[in-house]
Amino acid sequence: MPVITLEAAKLTKEQKSQVVKEFTATASKIMNVPEQAFIVLIKESELDNIGVGGKLLSDR
Repeated sequence: MPVITLEAAKLTKEQKSQVVKEFTATASKIMNVPEQAFIVLIKESELDNIGVGGKLLSDR
């Protein structure tokens, strides 16, 4: 079973649903593996726990 992992800031339920649907469809097409075989894991982080360019995303 292929596993797709996404690490991101907080997402809405609608965003998560769209990511899972589109990642699965795209990976299935590229890899020629049935969509039912895919597992998608979403790991969310608070903006206080993500730094870019030396600054926390919560401070931007």
